[in-house]
Amino acid sequence: MTTTWRHLPAPAREIAQAATEAVGAAQARDAGAYEPAVERLTAADRAGLVLGGVVRLLLEESHPDGLDGDDVRQVLERCVRSTAGWRPDVDPHVLLVLLASALGVYDPGDDDAPPDPAAIARHAPLLVADLLAATGRPLADYLTAAFTEVARTELQD
Repeated sequence: MTTTWRHLPAPAREIAQAATEAVGAAQARDAGAYEPAVERLTAADRAGLVLGGVVRLLLEESHPDGLDGDDVRQVLERCVRSTAGWRPDVDPHVLLVLLASALGVYDPGDDDAPPDPAAIARHAPLLVADLLAATGRPLADYLTAAFTEVARTELQD
């Protein structure tokens, strides 16, 4: 079944479509399809926020009792190992920042500038694809939940 995302406003629809394409390409290890989808994600405002929500939801579902340092290390190592064969430019530091940000514990400090939006867009679909492999649920479920959380947060602010 294909999700059309017609019910979403245009900016959110663009994020959903680009994320779906990028994660699908990551799952298929299709570098040719991955690059244009990542470019779309990079250009989409707030894509990092939505994908961060997806990562958090996936982590919560795959680790219902919470995560410790060993769990984070295992997720990071598994993602890097499974990705490095077709994406040799995978940066473990960016993946770690994505994990820490999704968990709400990332603090760049004085000497550590956060990765730029292009680096986030290149790495988030890799992490999402890796985490999805453990759940057996479609990405659309997590995107819908992430959009709902973003909307709820915006209404509260």
